[in-house]
Amino acid sequence: MIQTCGQADELAPAQFRDQYLEIDGAALRYRDDGTGPAVVLIHGWTLDLEMWDLQAAALAYAYRVIRPDRRGFGLSSGDPSLARDVSDLHALCRHLQLERVALLGMSQGARVALQLASESPAMVSCLVLDGPGIGPASGAIGPPDVPHEHYRRLAQTHGMAAFRREWAQHPLTKLRTQSMQARDLLARMIARYPGKDLTDPLPSPPVVTTLGMIRSIAPPVLLIGGALDLDSRKGSAHELLLQLPSAERAEIPDAGHLCNLDNPRAYNSALQNFLDRHAASRSTH
Repeated sequence: MIQTCGQADELAPAQFRDQYLEIDGAALRYRDDGTGPAVVLIHGWTLDLEMWDLQAAALAYAYRVIRPDRRGFGLSSGDPSLARDVSDLHALCRHLQLERVALLGMSQGARVALQLASESPAMVSCLVLDGPGIGPASGAIGPPDVPHEHYRRLAQTHGMAAFRREWAQHPLTKLRTQSMQARDLLARMIARYPGKDLTDPLPSPPVVTTLGMIRSIAPPVLLIGGALDLDSRKGSAHELLLQLPSAERAEIPDAGHLCNLDNPRAYNSALQNFLDRHAASRSTH
C-alpha cells in the first residue's frame, strides 16, 4: 500500500516547474513532479494542466505525476487535435522513459485516454475517466451538451471574448465551491484558452470512440464524476459502467462537472484509493 497522500485542499500548491518538449512542430508544456508509479493527467476542453494543481500537490507524495497541456491548449503551441494528443502522449512517455502509466482523462480528455488505452493496452496499468462525454449508444458519440458549432460561429463572428463570456455561464463550467482559489484558477484557464479549434476554418478530425473500442479496454477503470454534473454526463458514465469489463464508479458529493475543483478532498481520496489498488503494483517508472 502506498503511503497516504496529503490533503491537497489544505496545502498551497507546490512550486511546480514548467518544462517543454518539441513534438512534430509543437512545443508542449508539461510538468513532472514526485516519484513513484507514473500517473498521467489529461485535462478537458478550454482547460490546461493547472486544473490538476491540487491533485498533483497531493499525489506527488507517492506518485510521479505527469500532466501536459494538450496541443493547442494552455501554453502549448500547435493546432488542437484529439488524434495528435494520443501520439503526443506516446512521445512524452518515451521522452520520460515511461513504459507503463496510470491514465486520468477529464471530459474531452477522456476520449484521449480511452484511445490510448485501446491502442496500447500494455502501456496502461489503470484508467480513470472523469465526467466523460462518451456513450456507447448511437455509435458512442457524446451527448450534445456542448454546442460546438454555435461556439465556433460565435468565436468567428464576435471574437473569443464573446465566446469566453458565454462559455463561463455554461453548466459544465459552473463551480459549486465558494473557494476563490478554485474560481480564480478556472477564470485564468478559460482566459488562457487560445481557441484555435474554434477560430480555425476547419476543425481537426474527431477521435471516434466505438462500442468495440470501449469493450476492448482491459485495465481496471474508475468512472468518477460530480453528483451535480449534467444528467448527460452521468448517463454516459452509467453506460460505460455497463460496457467496460473492469469498471467501478465514484460519485463526488457537492460537486459539478469540475468535481476535482469543487470537492478536492473527496476527489483526491477516491482517486488515491483507486491508484493505490491498481497503479502502485502495475506501473513502472
